[in-house]
Amino acid sequence: MLVPLCELPVPLMMPTAMPGQALPPTCTFLNVGQAFAGTQNVSSSQKDEAWKVNVRLQGCDMQRGYLCGSMEALNVPSAETPVVTFWEGEIVDNKNYTFYTGKWEATKETDVKHWSKFSSFEELRDDVQKDGGKSFDLANYPYMFMRWKEKFFVNVGTDCGLTIAGFYYVCFSRSDGSVHGFYYDPNSSPYQKLELKATNEGRAGYSFATYQFQ
Repeated sequence: MLVPLCELPVPLMMPTAMPGQALPPTCTFLNVGQAFAGTQNVSSSQKDEAWKVNVRLQGCDMQRGYLCGSMEALNVPSAETPVVTFWEGEIVDNKNYTFYTGKWEATKETDVKHWSKFSSFEELRDDVQKDGGKSFDLANYPYMFMRWKEKFFVNVGTDCGLTIAGFYYVCFSRSDGSVHGFYYDPNSSPYQKLELKATNEGRAGYSFATYQFQ
């Protein structure tokens, strides 16, 4: 449950670009409160399985290349209730973050393999392999590439049968708010696919200066 710590809502401040820096155009699908709904395919060689997933943005700072939110997984066989996690995201903008992860057990080869799962990455691949993609102007590219890392469980304990050791490679469409992602964790089934679509739920919500999960 999201609990605001202040009584009065404050407007979400739009970031301003530093001299010589270009920020990606404002996207209405990256506002605080925006909801997404879809599925995550967690099939393995033994069985086919997919979970219903709901995501809600709790913060977005384009200047820092940062966003965060909650993710709710439903119909998880090992859990009696929907499992909610809090995640933080990195926007690949070649200023704050590049296509190379550099942590979470992800090598450059791992990065290229996962980014290459997105057709929108194809025209960037040569540049990324050459110089990390730093020469490519991502500010006006129709897709945004991100990494989402779940930080902690909100409503269940670590004994719920799920792991949040890995992270998601994410491709976000600026035009329609659709999200495609692949989960990476060396100890989990490879290429678990996340597919989400933006919904109207929460579009008229408020943003708060601070909040905490309980």
